[in-house]
Amino acid sequence: MAYDNNRGGDGGFQRKMFQGNWKCSKCGAAITELPFDPDPSRLDQLQCRDCHRQRRASFQGGRDRY
Repeated sequence: MAYDNNRGGDGGFQRKMFQGNWKCSKCGAAITELPFDPDPSRLDQLQCRDCHRQRRASFQGGRDRY
């Protein structure tokens, strides 16, 4: 799943994506692309996009701003 680099802007910003073979620590889903280079000591804390959104929504009182 590719990251949306054009979040409503003019498309001038291109985020560097990092390719890899990781697993979500919550649901076990495959993660093949991240918008950051993960810290090897924290690989057990990576989350897929869906789990990350659920976690963020829980901090925002259930609102999903995407």
